[in-house]
Amino acid sequence: MQRLTTYRNLQVLLVLMTVIGMSFALFFLQRYMGFSPCPLCIFQRIGLMLMGGFALIAALFNPKSMIIKLLLWFGSLVGIVWATGVAARHVWLQHLPADQVPSCGPGLDYWLDTLPMQQVLNEVLAGSGECASVEWRFLGLSIPEQSLIFFSVLLLVQVLVLWRILRPKL
Repeated sequence: MQRLTTYRNLQVLLVLMTVIGMSFALFFLQRYMGFSPCPLCIFQRIGLMLMGGFALIAALFNPKSMIIKLLLWFGSLVGIVWATGVAARHVWLQHLPADQVPSCGPGLDYWLDTLPMQQVLNEVLAGSGECASVEWRFLGLSIPEQSLIFFSVLLLVQVLVLWRILRPKL
């Protein structure tokens, strides 16, 4: 079991899970099912890619220094915490009563072209009507609920990575 949970193997697992998650979103949900990602979905993807990028660097270079390992872990953690938080917000929006759902906005492209970045973040995280709609379910779970579970598992892997950094000989 120890060989499976080495620092490098855990980082490779995180990279692999990033590729699987992004492939599912791009090829199945977008291409096959024809769904366009809402702004909250895009922000979740950004967090997942951030986590995967730091995990890829850690897996490729397998640093020996605990400080470098902790910095890479922290960068990876920030990405997945961001994605998990946005997914939780997305799930919350989907469970609002219909009369409390925010109205649909002009779209992320328009906001990025016309608003300062801080206001774009505020607008996206406030959510919109398109983020609250449930277009597809699998096993009774909406896409954001599935994402929240997926990201929660990745958070648990992050805890295992931290444990491996702090206790490398176990």
